[in-house]
Amino acid sequence: MTNTTTQVTAAVNNFYDRRLLMKAVPKFNYGLFAQTRDIPSNTAETIKFRRYTLFSAATTALTEGVTPTGTSLAITDATASPLSYGAFVTRSDFLTFTTQDPLLREINDLLGIQSGDTFDQLTRDVLAAGTTIQYASTATSRGTVTASMKLTRAEITEAVRTLDDNNAEMITEVINPSTGFNSSPIAAGYIGFISPKTYYDLKDAPGFIPVREYASQQGVLQNEVGSIDEVRFLKSTNAKVFSAAGAGSIDVHGTIIIAKEAYGISRIGGQALQNIIKPLGSAGSADPLNQRATSGWKGTFVSKILNENFMIRIEHAVSS
Repeated sequence: MTNTTTQVTAAVNNFYDRRLLMKAVPKFNYGLFAQTRDIPSNTAETIKFRRYTLFSAATTALTEGVTPTGTSLAITDATASPLSYGAFVTRSDFLTFTTQDPLLREINDLLGIQSGDTFDQLTRDVLAAGTTIQYASTATSRGTVTASMKLTRAEITEAVRTLDDNNAEMITEVINPSTGFNSSPIAAGYIGFISPKTYYDLKDAPGFIPVREYASQQGVLQNEVGSIDEVRFLKSTNAKVFSAAGAGSIDVHGTIIIAKEAYGISRIGGQALQNIIKPLGSAGSADPLNQRATSGWKGTFVSKILNENFMIRIEHAVSS
């Protein structure tokens, strides 16, 4: 009798390709344009962003020999207190000894993506709560946005007019994503955060210039897809969507357009982000048989709107 795999099953029935599949990672855009001001360690738990109010034009002529009334300083303070965030993964000794995967490296990659996603979404939600709102077409509230009220060039130019009227300045530098702090110069423009579904509609709008058709590729932003007039658009699945909030329970997309110094970010110095690894046996008597190891991240973070007039949210529909 010839023995086959019917009698002797294979130890591994399937070929296992150890090159792991690519992860579907959102694009993290929201922290790139913030005023980043960290709180030095062991000094305070709250940061104060301060802005001095511009003086009104002195259009009244002086009277000869008469000292005019002096001008008083006025300030606007925005305070914020960083909070702690974090997560961890526990792996058993048996899993560590038997898996064929580079387990710790994969776990740390996943944790790194999770931390970036966490801070990106926290910042997005702060910006999406801004009070300068423009509803598409003839809508007067989120609930009256209908399926036909999509983002158009006219909506973009209206938003630019609002920012211009508010004396907002265009953004001329971007935070280096590899450091999360150092900045690099870019071509001046307002920045718009859009979803892939918004991009689907916007790229066919009159006046939309895709990135590949820019006169110069120097200074193209990470995840930038194109521009209309003075607005450069960055695409991400983390863009704000108000689910079932429009007329007929449609999803309403919130395209946020920001100007210079619209918002800020703060962390505790030295505690912005840590990767914490606890090997097998590190727990002492709490793990008497050395059965558990962990890897995690912990960070401090807060995002704060600094000037409502320097940002605007367009609420609109998208194609189904």
